[in-house]
Amino acid sequence: DLELHLQRCQQLSVTVLTDHQDLSNTELKTITSSPAPQQYRIRAKLRTYKPQKLHQSVKLHCSKCKSLQEVPDRDAFDLILHDSAGTAPNPELHNTSWYESVTWTTQDQKKREIAIHFVKRDEMLQHPEDTLLMIEGGTLKEIWKLAKRFKCVIPVRSTEDDLELLDLSAPFLLQGNVKYYGCKHCSTPKPMKNLSSIAAEQQPSWEPTEIAQVLGIELLQYVFIMKFTLVDETGALNAYLFDN
Repeated sequence: DLELHLQRCQQLSVTVLTDHQDLSNTELKTITSSPAPQQYRIRAKLRTYKPQKLHQSVKLHCSKCKSLQEVPDRDAFDLILHDSAGTAPNPELHNTSWYESVTWTTQDQKKREIAIHFVKRDEMLQHPEDTLLMIEGGTLKEIWKLAKRFKCVIPVRSTEDDLELLDLSAPFLLQGNVKYYGCKHCSTPKPMKNLSSIAAEQQPSWEPTEIAQVLGIELLQYVFIMKFTLVDETGALNAYLFDN
């Protein structure tokens, strides 16, 4: 457990944080006054680390514009789904050559209209573990249930001419328990009919990178970021961890 390990590091008087046995120890004041990049071996004390809660270290990173953003929380996704449910599915967009549609109205007080569009291959439905589906009007709970059974789930809404992605504050794709997001600045979302090119492949893999590409989405990557402040008797040094 990294968080427990970091707490233990703070309790130790001296901690070896990097291990280049062929190098002698270098004081922090020498490192801060030297040009980068160079390799050093240090002996230092961990004064602080940020963020304090480990889950806050996970961010979304765009490799194109280099932006970093927080991973949207459950409530934000729920709100976007609630807003999109106000747009009724367009029956003219149902049962096309490349997907088969099923619709129903919920029996609760809200009487939500839900449409699920199952993408076909060679005009045939696939096994659930190979199937991509698009859903309109679903709740977060319903979408997670579908994501557990089917390979890919894309939340959509109807326009007059085609199905489209929701606000990019929401994940544009769910695969298992992983949510995939697109960069708002670098993406140019395209209508869902562009997915038909993948559906026409002999064995569609439904890889998130390929789906993102045909839908005009610049895929955001999950990254792990932390900041450490290291000290010795000569000075202090901020160290940053950035990794996929």
